[in-house]
Amino acid sequence: MQIGDLARQTGLTVDTLRFYEKIGLIRPPARDAAGRRDYDPEILTWVAFLVQLCATGMKQADRIRYARLRHLGPATVARRRQMLEQHRSALAERLASLQRVLGLMDEKIALYRRDEASAGNEGD
Repeated sequence: MQIGDLARQTGLTVDTLRFYEKIGLIRPPARDAAGRRDYDPEILTWVAFLVQLCATGMKQADRIRYARLRHLGPATVARRRQMLEQHRSALAERLASLQRVLGLMDEKIALYRRDEASAGNEGD
């Protein structure tokens, strides 16, 4: 698949895909007879995973380290699992913190609604 096809299917820009290739997140693909990138369809699963890691806030350096380990093959499975476990733990802590903040926001909104309702009744 051409880089434009990969971009459309992943939602990433062509520039982002080229950058990912440059920094090692994506292995350089084979080239067709015209010298254009020719990605294997299996790249879609990997890019989707990279997008998910990014969405969770995993630092780029950690994604690069993970990609390098992945490229080394099955011997690195334990290290990749450990990386994901550590990231998951940090993500769970962040989620818990956000849930606490969300609760505080809900309380404040409820307070403002009560204040607005009582202010609206003052003219009665």
